[in-house]
Amino acid sequence: MESKKYILSEKDLPKQWYNIAADLPAAGIEMPPVLHPGTGQPIGPDDLAPLFPMALIMQEVSTERYIDIPEPVLDVYRMWRPTPLIRARRWEKALDTPAHIYFKYEGVSPSGSHKPNTAVAQAFYNAQEGVRRLTTETGAGQWGSALAFACSVFGIDLKVYMVKVSYQQKPYRRILMETYGAQVVPSPSPDTEAGRRILAKDPDSPGSLGIAISEAVEDAATHDDTRYSLGSVLNHVLMHQTIIGLEAQKQFELAGEEPDILIGAIGGGSNFAGFTFPFIRDKIREGKQYRIIAVEPTAAPTLTKGLYAYDFGDTAQMTPLIKMYTLGHTFMPPPIHAGGLRYHGMAAQVCALYDKGLIEAQAVHQNAIFEAAVHFARHEGIVPAPESAHAVRVAMEQALIAKERGEKVVIAFNLSGHGHFDLAAYDAYLRGELEDYEYPEEQIKEALRHLPQV
Repeated sequence: MESKKYILSEKDLPKQWYNIAADLPAAGIEMPPVLHPGTGQPIGPDDLAPLFPMALIMQEVSTERYIDIPEPVLDVYRMWRPTPLIRARRWEKALDTPAHIYFKYEGVSPSGSHKPNTAVAQAFYNAQEGVRRLTTETGAGQWGSALAFACSVFGIDLKVYMVKVSYQQKPYRRILMETYGAQVVPSPSPDTEAGRRILAKDPDSPGSLGIAISEAVEDAATHDDTRYSLGSVLNHVLMHQTIIGLEAQKQFELAGEEPDILIGAIGGGSNFAGFTFPFIRDKIREGKQYRIIAVEPTAAPTLTKGLYAYDFGDTAQMTPLIKMYTLGHTFMPPPIHAGGLRYHGMAAQVCALYDKGLIEAQAVHQNAIFEAAVHFARHEGIVPAPESAHAVRVAMEQALIAKERGEKVVIAFNLSGHGHFDLAAYDAYLRGELEDYEYPEEQIKEALRHLPQV
């Protein structure tokens, strides 16, 4: 039995992004204010102007339900969007489950993941305001690759601070970024004061997203011609990604089904939010009874083990204070291969939804996610990125639960990127050399001691 693709035509490409901020009040959610790192007072648009173009700042604080996608952005989107929704019939058969399993496949983008959905938009808005240079961080390299591609489209220079352990694990991601024209350095680097401080304490530091963010923000703040670009966490980033879920809703109409369970991997929150927020809209406004599961690594269990408190988004305490589930900005996650999920914090909107009980969270081990990814690849032919493999794992678990109960449920997950540049991780798994990292409780307790007093 062949797997079935549900493909929209170009005319069905969504022309607007969905902004969940418009519907959070109906769910009884009032978002806590974002605070200035120096004064502790709520920040305004002018406070963010040194880092972001005003168009993105206004999207960040907008409460409009839908935001028009500019035509130049749509024109680039059309290179790969709409992306397919695929029913994994071969995998269903291999699992011998009555469940119907669907996945939205974002790996067809030029850089191989969902990240260009916001990278293209951010590069466009920066170019529109005359910005000629951007800085950013990247964990696994998916975000850096996407922004490098987007900057090449709009003629912007880019410097990427890549978490050192990923820089070492994933050389082909670095090469891809450099092919698109970006400058890539391992973080912590000697290029910034934040990087030099870390290296002075620990010359062999593997780096973290928090450190890389500090370096990229410092670089942007100290160069008048430069702005900063972030690939997850912020409201406008999550909003740009909702094109995934908006397309998926149309595709489920073509399939004649509706999902019961929606699953996404979660690090900072962007691919999970992009896939699920349009469905959460219907959960809030129409009373839909979707189960929505966020999946994170046991090595960086932000939602499942973190504290809901104000914290910095970066290690050097340069970013605004956001109320979020956090493991502490000084926490150094173990060097798992899902580099995009090695983050101490989480998007504020995702955290508010979790705190309110509108979504669930589950943490899984590294070997378990590769076991599921290999099983999936051998039946569906697609090798998932390690980040996406977290969603694959829980989709498999839910399908097997359905088998045990004899229930027909419809399971949908976001396969947010391919793993073609992650084969070293697969090699380690296949050789039995992949390490599982337990929940680092003592390290997290220590990091939480350093939370800002707000």
